[in-house]
Amino acid sequence: MDAIELIGLTKRYGAVVGVEELTLGIGPGEVFGFLGPNGAGKTTTLRCLTGLLRPTAGHVRVLGMDPLADHRRVARELGYLPGELRLYPELTGAQTLDLLCSLQGRPCTRRAELCERLGLTPAVLRRTVGGYSRGMKQKLGLVQALQHDPRLVVLDEPTEGLDPLVQETFFELMEQAAADGRTVLLSSHVLPEVQRACGRVAIVRDGRLVTVESVAALREARARRIRLTFGDGKGVRPLGRAEQWAPGWEGDRVELLVPPSEVVGALRELLALGVADVIVEEAGLDEAFLDLYRNGKAEGAAP
Repeated sequence: MDAIELIGLTKRYGAVVGVEELTLGIGPGEVFGFLGPNGAGKTTTLRCLTGLLRPTAGHVRVLGMDPLADHRRVARELGYLPGELRLYPELTGAQTLDLLCSLQGRPCTRRAELCERLGLTPAVLRRTVGGYSRGMKQKLGLVQALQHDPRLVVLDEPTEGLDPLVQETFFELMEQAAADGRTVLLSSHVLPEVQRACGRVAIVRDGRLVTVESVAALREARARRIRLTFGDGKGVRPLGRAEQWAPGWEGDRVELLVPPSEVVGALRELLALGVADVIVEEAGLDEAFLDLYRNGKAEGAAP
């Protein structure tokens, strides 16, 4: 049984479509990326599967339960960090965690460990949240999402406001969650974050699903970055057939994104132009993402 099952999920706000006909399954123990720019439908989807929004149409199951009809049971097994975290400014950090723990409905056995790892000291937790920095509020949000050791964790832009050292701790927590068999849905527009943390990724555009693939397969199927240096100081010059791949010039250096099936042939032609140096790199998830958006290939529906 999938930890998250969405079948034909649709949510409309009057005439405005938030998400339409979204079908997706996420298995137990996956760290799964949900990727798209702002306005793509990511947050609407998360709010439907956490029971904060009622879908217009479709089927939603979380750990085999209906997030609306079984909301109390789901809350015990669900950790959620919203993208727009709003906390009561008059409460201390400790009071905030206590309040949210009471709503989660089970002992918060991991709180002390998480606060220590994320640098939320007892002195910090005694301060009111209104005086916290953005990064401190985000750390508190991460603690509350994980403190009751939920089976399913849903994170919306989780590294917003975190400094690089704390981000490293976040990735360690995601690795630990996967090792412990927890399911994590990580929604983000930060491409390297998804590439590092997730095994599979769904890409959404305009409320519709574009593709679901493993990060490795997505990267492998997309363009390779070829960097050429001519070294003769002549600058921009014709590249023949390679002009179709939108070369970007800087002095006598040029960069192209070439489809995998075209790389060998492209290199044969380009090297004949008197290249002094060449670098071919595996595409990152950012190239894959941009390529999919440029092509507009939707899975099961037109974008």
